[in-house]
Amino acid sequence: MKVTQTRKERERFERRQRIIDTAREIAETDGWDAVTVRKLAERIEYSQPVLYSHFAGKDAIVSAVAEQGCAELAAALGELVDTADTPEAALAIVVDAYLAFARDSAALYDAIFVLPTELKFGPDAPQALKDAFAVLARTFAPFAPPDDAETFTEVAWSALHGLATLDRGGRLRPDFRAQRADLLVRGWTARIGR
Repeated sequence: MKVTQTRKERERFERRQRIIDTAREIAETDGWDAVTVRKLAERIEYSQPVLYSHFAGKDAIVSAVAEQGCAELAAALGELVDTADTPEAALAIVVDAYLAFARDSAALYDAIFVLPTELKFGPDAPQALKDAFAVLARTFAPFAPPDDAETFTEVAWSALHGLATLDRGGRLRPDFRAQRADLLVRGWTARIGR
């Protein structure tokens, strides 16, 4: 009997993952407006009730995509921080990687940071969100004093998000991306010399 439950659980997990992966694929090619339960059901050849047995609706699907995206982002940024020789180098690498992620993975970035989801950051956040914030906090902490490291991280992250969002929206001059990132990094690293 236990083998059957394990197989059923595995099949349920695989079905859920297929829904998430397909939603992400549709969003990447056609945008999040194109992701509907009906379109997902047609694409993966499941009935709509099967999809609803896994997710209450589109916000829940976007939340699942966002949670997995946060885990991917945390892992990628964490590897970059670990390879840096100095806190300043880690900061520069993370800023560039974060801004590139926002540009190159627009649908995933939107799922994580822009679209309505059921996810909340903070003490009750899923582990993937906590891990992503922890990598950012580890990156910004050396530049925080005399301010609280987590508060400094929230403000720095907000600046990065604003820069990413304005750039993606075509509201900033594309030829000056590197200069803007450099200004941010220099502003944060200058705090050490105070």
